[in-house]
Amino acid sequence: MPAKAKHRRSKTQRITRAAAVVSAGGAALALPLIGATGAHAASGDTTARTYTVKSGDTLSKIAAAQKVDGGWKKLYAANKKVVGADANRILPGMKLTLNGAEQKTTTTKAAATTTNSSGWVKPVAGSTGTAYHASGSMWSSGYHTGTDFVVPTGTAIKAVGPGTVVSAGWDGAYGNEVVIRHADGHYSQYAHMSSLGVSAGQTVSAGQQIGLSGATGNVTGPHLHFEIRTSPNYGSDVDPVAYLRGHGVAI
Repeated sequence: MPAKAKHRRSKTQRITRAAAVVSAGGAALALPLIGATGAHAASGDTTARTYTVKSGDTLSKIAAAQKVDGGWKKLYAANKKVVGADANRILPGMKLTLNGAEQKTTTTKAAATTTNSSGWVKPVAGSTGTAYHASGSMWSSGYHTGTDFVVPTGTAIKAVGPGTVVSAGWDGAYGNEVVIRHADGHYSQYAHMSSLGVSAGQTVSAGQQIGLSGATGNVTGPHLHFEIRTSPNYGSDVDPVAYLRGHGVAI
């Protein structure tokens, strides 16, 4: 099947996307050096400091507040695998190392531990196709609002993390879809499904099967269209791959 299956959203469903993107070189804010979800030092002579991103953070703010040698560029270079290709797109929950490139091994081990303890997973066993923010006139927003996973019809789709199903059913161009609200206030969306295995109001666990992939709605072939949103509605999307990586999922 094609690796770039796409869908259209009807013009009547357009919602203007309002997302404030703060530059990585923005003004610094004072942040706590030590906190329950902030930086912490390991015992012993070797200090392995990490920082958990909070709402409103930028790499520039974190680098300034945590006194990172080399500034936000060094911080980004040491955490590129977690942050992704766009330094502006850091998400709450991402765990960053503050010690530079020499701490990559420590960071990787910590991420693996987080994955095992939290249970967050990929939504489906398959490779990625059309990437987030790919541009094109076939999308009413002018860009791809999610990430596609190339899988045949009937592949098991899983909830990426624990949460509550807020909707499960038909949604126009998205076909059969499921939307799940997670504890951090974000929503995961799974579209073009051939069948649904959950209903609205149901609580699901990370890795729980919620249905099967398909080619319902406006598509050119079977695949899973996966989104992460800040609300349950179209137009509030964020980078889904970066979000999953922030929860320790390897993609």
